[in-house]
Amino acid sequence: MYFPMQRFLVAGLSRSGVAAAEYLLERHAKAVYLYDDVDDEHVRAAAERLAARGCRVLTKEEAFSGTEECDVLVLSPGIPIDHPLPVAFKKARKAIVGEAELAARVLPCPVIAVTGTNGKTTTVSMIGHILKEAGMRAVVCGNVGRPVCACLSELTADAVAVMEVSSFQLETLVSLRPHIAVVTGIAEDHLNRHYTMENYIYLKSRILKNSAESEYAVLNMDDPVVRAFSEKTRARVVGFSLAGKTDGAYIRDGDIMWREERILSADELPVGGKHNEADALAAVCACKLMGAESAAVASALASFRGVEHRLQTLGEVDGVTFIDDSKATNPDAAIGAAESVKGESVLILGGKDKGYSYEPLFAALRRTGVVQTVLCGENAFRLLDAAMREKYSRVTLCRSFDLAVRVAFYTAKKGQNVLLSPASASFDAFKNFEERGERFAQLMEELRAERAALQAAGREETREEESE
Repeated sequence: MYFPMQRFLVAGLSRSGVAAAEYLLERHAKAVYLYDDVDDEHVRAAAERLAARGCRVLTKEEAFSGTEECDVLVLSPGIPIDHPLPVAFKKARKAIVGEAELAARVLPCPVIAVTGTNGKTTTVSMIGHILKEAGMRAVVCGNVGRPVCACLSELTADAVAVMEVSSFQLETLVSLRPHIAVVTGIAEDHLNRHYTMENYIYLKSRILKNSAESEYAVLNMDDPVVRAFSEKTRARVVGFSLAGKTDGAYIRDGDIMWREERILSADELPVGGKHNEADALAAVCACKLMGAESAAVASALASFRGVEHRLQTLGEVDGVTFIDDSKATNPDAAIGAAESVKGESVLILGGKDKGYSYEPLFAALRRTGVVQTVLCGENAFRLLDAAMREKYSRVTLCRSFDLAVRVAFYTAKKGQNVLLSPASASFDAFKNFEERGERFAQLMEELRAERAALQAAGREETREEESE
């Protein structure tokens, strides 16, 4: 691309779209146009800010006519590749790229790229934490935190880009060649967008598309789909497994091992659960392949405190513990959370439907400490239907999220948990899963204040009775 001679249309003004537009302005693109079919305060504020810097905001009609004037469509991950706008650009034989693709074409540093259905954010965060402990300049970016384009000034030749890559990004990402590509595991997800599991699996495999013999593929050998990727890549395959010994990282007698070397006991991980152990194994593989010393790996893992909205303990109200797992947007993640949480839980499920079959979710919940489920959101009745098909009767139906949290709290007994692990996207009621998790925390504080007020009123009433 020769930016001063080309016109770009940035579709979607989320974080990645804004970062792409700012990057194009810095590279002196001939023209930068903006379009988003969502009209809310965040989009309007972003559009106004970028317009003040020289971008032009287009109407829907202008955006579609832009296929004639624009050379490149920069597509945000939130807009599917079969949306009418990219379809129009494809028919016009115009280039379609994503924000991550813009960055990938100019990255001067090694990249560790992580994809998978669940565990991406935790694995990326662990890798970044370990590499910093080992004295390397790791920059965590991509689908977690900051877009890659927003980090380019930090991603110099002496840095390491630790990049979370989603299936949405992989639709438009063709130039990335990670030094280490990590695939954490693949389960049913995003079928409302990708239509079939075959297409979803294909998109995940694209992270290995450009890998050569000088690069590494770190693969979850416990997942047969991911294990099969080893047959389709030229990269050197390094496996990790909870089930048995591999040529990479594995568990032996309760210890996390790197090949024949003990790193630390799995019990030393501050974050519990088998899924976190698997993420730690993936991180060990990536960091050891980058040259990190084992002592630094062990120290960093022992001090890793997890990520926001992923099995995050928020606090207690009247002996009931609130756990925020808002990031669990598919059934597989919710099952993992229910299996990992200690003690009994009242589980909050529901939100925006993503095309799943929910029967396996309720079948799996029978084997966990979940004593009641509270269903809410757009897909509440689909969840209820699945529960009834599985003859799973421990359900309460609530339409709104706020009411569901309150019902869950008043259902839970002292010593139990209120676990938000929705197995659904958040877009029916929230901007993203972070906002949903933040609302969950706010409701916990409201309930704490209400209970404190009731207890204070009760004490005051008692004092009045005694004074009489």
